[in-house]
Amino acid sequence: MTHTENLTFTFPSRAKMFSFILMGIGLLSIILMFVMDKGNDEHHYHAHTRAWSNVFAGSFFFMALSLAAAFFLGLQYAAEAGWATTIKRVIEAVTSYLPIGMAFMLLMFILGQFQVHHIYHWMVTGVAVPGHDNYDPIIAAKIGYFGIFWWLRTILYMFGWWWFTNKLVKNSIKADQLEIDVNNSYHWKNIKISAWFMVVFAVTSSTASWDWLMSIDTHWFSTLYGWYVFAGMWISAIVCITILIVWLKKLGYLEFVTESTVHDMGKWMFAISFLWTYLYFSQFMLIWYADIPEEVAYFVTRWESYKALMWTVLFVNFAFPMIMLMSRDCKRNFFFLMFVGTIIFIGHYLDLIMMVMPGTVGHAWTGLSWMEFGCFAFFLGLFVFVVLTSLSKKPLMVKHHPFLSESLHHST
Repeated sequence: MTHTENLTFTFPSRAKMFSFILMGIGLLSIILMFVMDKGNDEHHYHAHTRAWSNVFAGSFFFMALSLAAAFFLGLQYAAEAGWATTIKRVIEAVTSYLPIGMAFMLLMFILGQFQVHHIYHWMVTGVAVPGHDNYDPIIAAKIGYFGIFWWLRTILYMFGWWWFTNKLVKNSIKADQLEIDVNNSYHWKNIKISAWFMVVFAVTSSTASWDWLMSIDTHWFSTLYGWYVFAGMWISAIVCITILIVWLKKLGYLEFVTESTVHDMGKWMFAISFLWTYLYFSQFMLIWYADIPEEVAYFVTRWESYKALMWTVLFVNFAFPMIMLMSRDCKRNFFFLMFVGTIIFIGHYLDLIMMVMPGTVGHAWTGLSWMEFGCFAFFLGLFVFVVLTSLSKKPLMVKHHPFLSESLHHST
């Protein structure tokens, strides 16, 4: 057994302090948000709604990111791909945040059900009761989709995602603990589990985005929405994994990860950015061209009060990666990948802000502020701490993997 096979990541004290500082700044920002967010009677904007919306956005973004990393891990098994074997421990570390992210989401849903916040209009008391002050005939017609059925779906999503991810990671660790695994039994178990996970994820990633995000704008729906959310969470996961790989290599770890593997991650960043753009444009163009009032309303609010944010999101998440990641050399330049990846990462968080705020804050929006970035800092700090702690608990090199040699000698 070589030194490389036993190499374990040590959580640097500076990185740990950085995560604590982010969490501290973020927590202070969240407290101040709730103190200063008084609401707006003119726009029917409840007190603390912007604050709760920011907490929701932070909860969802990092939960979805870790879920997309689990999808990416399962995809490697299902496709029997060998190139990413040497970075498997990094991908698994990113998935470790998933239970914590889901716990935050579940807490947000429970608080909404008890009317602590007003993110979901369909949760308001009397919304489906004729004659009640809060009665809404459009929401009343959809109420059968919500209620107990919504909660049942939510629990099934979370349990299913956790079960598949947990099994994949546990089998991977068990394979490493064996002295020898001639038949690669745990690897083949993970292939079967991943095949089922891909099917489950294909359905639940869309339906969960309908239930948790699209239902914020309860009067509106889009058949492309699930794919659009999926593309955003996938590119965010790819960027996160890439930045983590590059950072670890800068610290002297992952010397067994080839430049070609990092190059392939850069190609994923480039490709999924175009997938996101295609879905962004398709959803907007089709709704604009059809010009149906109940569909256009979604973009009218964004165009009137969030125009600067819309253009920023489009430029940062499409034009920026297209220009900056076009050449082969750019995808192999570690500093460049870190810089571009960081900008894209922030860009997709802003995309989520644009999906949430118009349905909760509406026209009372006054532009990006310290509230959005402060809340982002808290969840980023927590995410960094959880992921790096997980990464430090097992060797960075996998063992007994049938495609390990292929990944060690991977070149493009």
